[in-house]
Amino acid sequence: MTPHRLTRDEARRIIVRAQLLDADRPGDVVEVAEQIGYVKIDPTATIAPCEHTVLWSRIGWSYEPGQLQKAVELDRLLFEFDGGFRPMSLLPLMRPAMRRWPTREKTKQWLEANDRFRRDILDRLRSDGALLTSDIPDTAQVSRAPDGWSGSNQVPIMLDFLLRQGEVAVVGREGRRKRWDLAERVYPNDLPEYGDDEAARLLEERMLRAAGLAKPHWWWNGAGKTSGEPAVVEGSTGKFRVDPEALASLREDDDAGGRVAFLNPYDRLLFDRGRLRDLFEFEYVLEQFKPKPQRRYGYFAHPILSGDRFVGMLEAEVDREREVLRVNAVHEFLPFEPEEAEMVRAEIDELAQWLGVGVTGLA
Repeated sequence: MTPHRLTRDEARRIIVRAQLLDADRPGDVVEVAEQIGYVKIDPTATIAPCEHTVLWSRIGWSYEPGQLQKAVELDRLLFEFDGGFRPMSLLPLMRPAMRRWPTREKTKQWLEANDRFRRDILDRLRSDGALLTSDIPDTAQVSRAPDGWSGSNQVPIMLDFLLRQGEVAVVGREGRRKRWDLAERVYPNDLPEYGDDEAARLLEERMLRAAGLAKPHWWWNGAGKTSGEPAVVEGSTGKFRVDPEALASLREDDDAGGRVAFLNPYDRLLFDRGRLRDLFEFEYVLEQFKPKPQRRYGYFAHPILSGDRFVGMLEAEVDREREVLRVNAVHEFLPFEPEEAEMVRAEIDELAQWLGVGVTGLA
């Protein structure tokens, strides 16, 4: 098939629209998750935790955190897996790989050595119902050494492994603490079944739909080498895959214009750094882990997307004691046009209203 030829403007519009950051806002939490595939969970809350800012940046003022909790814990339309909330429609496509997990020999050996520990946890959940991690005793026969992500308690490690195998599930949270139960009591029992190859193909198609346009990569975007259709972008090297529906929508669209959005540093649009450099000319560096003297934009500055271009960084933090959103700086990559400056200011005001605080620090 002859590759589609796209301008950079067209490529960016496809990507922005696929991530629901164009002028047409989605209606609810489930619609966002179904399209972008993954809502990252992270507690860093200079403004608000990642899962909430990701949803607010798409839905806007009508989004309330309780909507996410309801979709996960009551309606069971989303589920938590590997640090993010995913739509339940993805679970059937993930299950074949979950049944094959783990593939690393070291992990297999640890699970085999701790088979009694594994059965202890499953039996306790079966008899006692949903439990917090802290409610489950550590009866491991063999311990893994702390690695910076996990401590000496083996329960969180085993629960994470059982989650990846599809035997347990996160049923909800109390604050940041996870509550666990048997997967059979959490996940719907009428989900379709797929073979390994079909599931992998369909999952790659869903990941390309979330990306809109991507160079195939199993980690950065999950898009496959044969998913979608081939495309090339002017001035860019390499081969892209484009979602056919996104391409058709682009051709039919009269371009309703864009909007301003503040992106959490862990937003999915920012994940593929190479694509940001290549198509958006945006060299994004998360400065959270840099020493303070080496930071240019701040500890957890939020990139500012205007239409289909990154135009600056918002360095701000919520002061709950004084009930204000403190804007330390709006870093402009190039001086804003008056209309653009007004749009950024309006979005800051909207953000503050959503947070239920005032604004300070803006001239």
